[in-house]
Amino acid sequence: MGRVPIVNENYRRVIEAARRDLHRSLVQDNNNSAPILLRLSFHDAVDYDAATKRGGANGSVRLAQELNRTPNKGIETAVRFCEPIKRRHPDITYADLYQLAGIVAVEVTGGPAIDADVADQDNIPNPRRGADHLRTVFYRMGLNDKDIVVLSGAHALGGAHKDRSGFDGDFTRNPLTFDNSYFVELLRGDTPGLVKFPTDKALLTDPRFRPFVDLYARDQRAFFRDYAESHKKMSLLGLNHPESNLYESNSCSTRLSVVLNPTLSKTEAVQCNTDMLDPMQLEMVAAQAATDTYNMPIYTAVNCNSLRD
Repeated sequence: MGRVPIVNENYRRVIEAARRDLHRSLVQDNNNSAPILLRLSFHDAVDYDAATKRGGANGSVRLAQELNRTPNKGIETAVRFCEPIKRRHPDITYADLYQLAGIVAVEVTGGPAIDADVADQDNIPNPRRGADHLRTVFYRMGLNDKDIVVLSGAHALGGAHKDRSGFDGDFTRNPLTFDNSYFVELLRGDTPGLVKFPTDKALLTDPRFRPFVDLYARDQRAFFRDYAESHKKMSLLGLNHPESNLYESNSCSTRLSVVLNPTLSKTEAVQCNTDMLDPMQLEMVAAQAATDTYNMPIYTAVNCNSLRD
């Protein structure tokens, strides 16, 4: 029997400490970085392909090849924001840190508490496209119409930037407050000074999307409930949930309260996670593993058969 994951309660404390640190850092920043941190968590997760079981939240968005992609413009700001927290809490993986950053960004701006149970440019929605495009992107991840609409509500935070999307302006009147105002503004139609992407407007014209828009515009509690559920689902993309108990069943799937043996070498960690990665990500990991501390998502490690005799 080779090395297998072990339950390490210390990692739960690492996660909670990093969460408190992220909260303090955002408050000190007057929550100005909340929108870009939420975007960071989305962009690190949305390359998941439910058919091939590859991609998902793995921390690779911080690598140069990812940051240089047009849809990821501006993400380096969020990566830099997270670096001091990573240095203070070196045991947290980048994958977990980036998903935690998105969760905290929602919470500190008034949004719902989210349970931390913890590539190709077409992987990220093109704001100039329509409903069919949204379904192509989100269905590939195994998400559904409700997920598409409710996660679009994340536009309540922050705004569009000309150099990133070709649009400029905020989506709501209070871009540092997480609430249901995105949907309220959608129903109001075009408003001077506010931005609506074609993909936003598609939520109004598509007969399957529209009922969710109407619901969330009139019922913030329903929006918060469904958003927390869908954001959690997105943050766990790529996690192969165990069928039974974790360690007792010799499963390699883990959550935020479970950690791989901290003595696991970088090479072994790469072997343990290769089934999550597409070829481009594997190439990036191989190039980085020789020089950098390996930071694949501990809580989303999916296939450790290669570590067993």
